[in-house]
Formats: sequence, structure tokens, C-alpha cells
Amino acid sequence: MIRTLLIRPGAIGDFIVSLPAIEALRTAYTEVWCAEPNVPLARFADKAQSIISAGMDRLGILPADDVVERLRRFDSIVSWYGANRPDFRELVDALGLPFRFLPALPAAGIHAVDYYNRQARELGAVPPSRFPEIRCAEAPRSFAAIHPFASSVAKRAPMPVFERVAERLSRTMPVHWLRGPEEELDGALRVADLYELATWLRRARIFVGNDSGISHLAAAVGTPVVVFFRVTDPRVWVPRGASVNVIDFSTESA
Repeated sequence: MIRTLLIRPGAIGDFIVSLPAIEALRTAYTEVWCAEPNVPLARFADKAQSIISAGMDRLGILPADDVVERLRRFDSIVSWYGANRPDFRELVDALGLPFRFLPALPAAGIHAVDYYNRQARELGAVPPSRFPEIRCAEAPRSFAAIHPFASSVAKRAPMPVFERVAERLSRTMPVHWLRGPEEELDGALRVADLYELATWLRRARIFVGNDSGISHLAAAVGTPVVVFFRVTDPRVWVPRGASVNVIDFSTESA
């Protein structure tokens, strides 16, 4: 039985756009090590845990014999972690660990999903789709979801824009606002577990947000998405889903 480890660092959106490639690299037994919030999204894996809990941050810095022992159990390790760290790459090579490093950031002008799918094909895998998919139970769609935040303030469309959208949508359906763990918004919902949030977003008739991981999450469950872009390139980072509409705010002032 081939045992494969996939180490995928990065934020929510980074993880989601690489999902088709990661799923294509599955073998008879597959583990995924990723950022803690993304662990619930690695549902295809036999086991998933955070990179920190796996002890990868200790490797080459602190005692890590236990980490090396776990890594030796795998026949293949595909890693976006450490790809730009020559010292780390030299260390795992010296240890004889079966690492294959891949660049973590997509090239300019190519959509991130296509970039990671290309990496998977170069490793002999066949990605299942050009569209990331997070599988949730079918449910009636009955409300609008609005998430006016993003990891960077520069990515956010002005709040009055979201307020106007919410007012218009409220004429035909209930409107629910979302916030993250470090964001404040009176009355907004916060769902810590990303798979639980995905199943909730699956019930939305429409999602409105910025260039953020939650917009990618909504698209990945098939919810129609309206997404505002300001400073990032939608050719690379637009969420992919059944219905995604981009509004360019790059020339607007906050």
C-alpha cells in the first residue's frame, strides 16, 4: 500500500484552489498536513492534521526525532511547505526523506486552480475538475449571506457597498452577515469550523463578499457568488463555481 503525505500550507483560499490537485494526488493511504482552520476541509484524506500539531515547525530547529520518524512512514511526500527554504530542503534530503517540493504561489496570469492542476499532472495525476468542490448534503436555498471582510483591509470593498446590497436583497429574502474570529460586526454570525460553515453556505441563495477564503468556500459548495476585487488579480484568484460574478473595485477609493 502506497502511503502519501501532502503538506499544504496557506490560508483558506489557497487551500481551496489547490483542492482538485491535492485530491488527484491521493493514493491508497493519504494524509494531509495543512493550516489548522483548513483541516476540516480535507475530508478526502484518510487523516488530516495541522502542520503545527504535526511538529513540522520544529524540524531543523528543535528536537524533532518523532517528526522524522513519522515522515519516514511515507513512500511519497509532496510538499508546498518549505519549497522556498534551501536549508529545509537540504535537511530533508540529508535525512533521505522522500520529499517532492512544489512552488506554493501561482504564476502571474494563470488561474491558481489551473496552476496547481498543472503541478499534479506533472506528477502523473489527473485532477478531477477545474472547479474546487466541497461536498455537502443537499439543502433548500433560502437566504443571502454577506461577508464584508478579507485578510487585508486593502482587499475590502467599502462597507456602504455591502449595506446597499443587503438592503436590496432584504426585499426578497432574509440576509445574514458573517464575520471571522478576529472581526467585529454587530449581529454577524461566526462559524469556527469551516466544514460546518460550508454546509451553512450551501443553504444560501447568494453569497456576497470580497476576495477572501470565504468567497472561495461559498463557490466550492455551488452557491452563486458576487465577489469584489480591489488589489488582487481576478485572473488568478477569482473563486471558481457554478455562478461567480466579479465586480472590480480596483479603481475605487475606500
